[in-house]
Amino acid sequence: MMEFRTPDEELAGFRRRVLVAGLFVAVCFGLLAARFYYLQVLRYDYYHTRAEDNRIALLPMVPNRGTIADRNGVAVARNYAAYTLEITPSRVSDLEATIDALAQIVQIEPRDRRRFRKLLEESKNFESLPIRTRLTEEEVARFVARRYQFPGVEVQARLFRDYPFGELASHVIGYIGRINQRDQERIEETGVVANYRGSDYIGKSGLEMSYEAELHGITGAEQVEVNAGGRAVRQLSRTPAVTGNDLDLTLDIEMQKIAEAAFGNRRGALVAIEPATGGVLALVSKPTFDPNLFVDGISNEDWKSLNDSPDHPLVNRAIFSTYPPGSTFKPFMALAGLAAGKRTITQTIPDPGYFMFGGRRFMDDKIGGHGMVDLHKSIVVSCNTYYYQLANDLGIEGIANFMRPLGFGSRTGVDLNGEGEGVLPTPDWKRKRFRKKEHQKWFGGETISVGIGQGYNAYTPLQMANALAAVVNDGKMFRPHVVRHVVNPVTGERRLVEPEPVRQLALKPEHLAAVRQAMVDVNKAGTGARAFAGAPYSAGGKTGTAQVFSLRGQRYVEGRVIERLRDHSWFIAYAPADKPTIALAVLVENGGFGAQSAAPIARQVIDFHLLGKRREQPAGEDAAAVDEGDEEHAEHGAAAHEGAPDATLVPPAADPAGGQVQ
Repeated sequence: MMEFRTPDEELAGFRRRVLVAGLFVAVCFGLLAARFYYLQVLRYDYYHTRAEDNRIALLPMVPNRGTIADRNGVAVARNYAAYTLEITPSRVSDLEATIDALAQIVQIEPRDRRRFRKLLEESKNFESLPIRTRLTEEEVARFVARRYQFPGVEVQARLFRDYPFGELASHVIGYIGRINQRDQERIEETGVVANYRGSDYIGKSGLEMSYEAELHGITGAEQVEVNAGGRAVRQLSRTPAVTGNDLDLTLDIEMQKIAEAAFGNRRGALVAIEPATGGVLALVSKPTFDPNLFVDGISNEDWKSLNDSPDHPLVNRAIFSTYPPGSTFKPFMALAGLAAGKRTITQTIPDPGYFMFGGRRFMDDKIGGHGMVDLHKSIVVSCNTYYYQLANDLGIEGIANFMRPLGFGSRTGVDLNGEGEGVLPTPDWKRKRFRKKEHQKWFGGETISVGIGQGYNAYTPLQMANALAAVVNDGKMFRPHVVRHVVNPVTGERRLVEPEPVRQLALKPEHLAAVRQAMVDVNKAGTGARAFAGAPYSAGGKTGTAQVFSLRGQRYVEGRVIERLRDHSWFIAYAPADKPTIALAVLVENGGFGAQSAAPIARQVIDFHLLGKRREQPAGEDAAAVDEGDEEHAEHGAAAHEGAPDATLVPPAADPAGGQVQ
């Protein structure tokens, strides 16, 4: 049944529908207006910033790295400009095909491809990575002519680090390399992420690492307006980068050159210090390496050669590796005896050629002994028996308490990373060092060995040189340092790295004078006399021969021991005798007697320092020239019995006697 509505009812229904529709439209416009208000007013700052970010690009401006120069202004690390061919992987569809095509234009070696793949693994996909560095002008021109064929490939002008002396002083200077994940974590931990935006390189070792904050500089920024395609159309603002500071060193590169040449192909270390300031004049670790290999990313072959070498060229032996000091420990032992009142300067003891302890005979270096021996003679002839007895009288705690302020067994604080701590042995140290109870007990015979610089003793060449520098500087010890000034390259302002006194040792002047005079006579009539024959100056010194492993009652015969198990050669020295300006320690690994290998190296360095010239070694001056009785032939006596069998020596599985390249 149909319902009929009057015109008035139809009109009322229409008006209701119009009203509902009008209200709906009004609500929609209200919502739209509210949204516009929210976007345009309440969220204005946010969206304005987003829009500006799309319109404006902030480009980091990487600062020039500071240079490094020796004490005479000779550059040992510098920068130079060169062109690189770089690929942005995210903008290239087929990397291999692109590289193959580029190889038709510029020379790309297999080494370049391997380095690129390694960088690709370590880097983000949108970063620009070099496929070739140091392009010639001809290669740049050839690529630019065909650049349109290679989207995502650009030629960039960059500054490169250069180490003009190559392998010379590389352990001191260090090197830079591309920032990897570990470096990035370190940057984040130190809160300097913003300062490394755009940076590809960071100091990896040596001064390049320890003074990274000074050398890097401050990253600048450039604001540019970009179009929809991301291409810059105009510059809006510019904050220039601040060039990194330069370093002026205490190091003398000419002295370094002479010292490294004196080692030849032998392994070892040398540290020369200026006693009055702690400035390091030379710091040698042999063998060495070329830091230039690392700048562009070291090849797998070069890395394998360095990392797998049994000579460990990447290890800084001067500050990290530790060795028993042998008889170079005796002058410090003599001072310990005087300071403790266990010996006087003129007191003598009989030396029958051995020292009996616990039913065991510790042999001297001279069969039959040296007769009556006082402190002076004990140093000049390097008498073991004197120091066996002294060590027994002092006790291990007495020895350790005296040696600790001299810096033995602790880091010196030198301004280089990776310094070793060394071992100043004590019963407490031994308990912590060994797990098994039977190995934790301290035995009296171990104290006897410590007295002649053997046993668990293990120190770095830097510690030896620094302790000697304090003794010849009347007991005043400075923190050793390699940097003398930090220089602002813009203003020329030079900020002095002040000599930092560590402590004043409580040593009596008459005790210091007695020991120093004995060391002078070592070079006049004792174990160092041949090396310093004819020197136009007076110098103090002490030879040392450090046992690599325990002889276990056998007699040492050098010719029957493989080269890497032969004794280490030590020599410590200072000059001039009256007012020393240099104190040094020389260690030649497996070099034999101290007078044989280490002392001639020290002579060459001191000659250069005092006379400004290189000493020519006289013909025939070698190991064979060491006189019988002039050297501590039986420092090994700490572990030897009289009449022990003569046999080929084999290193034991574990023994505390030797030094270590850690």
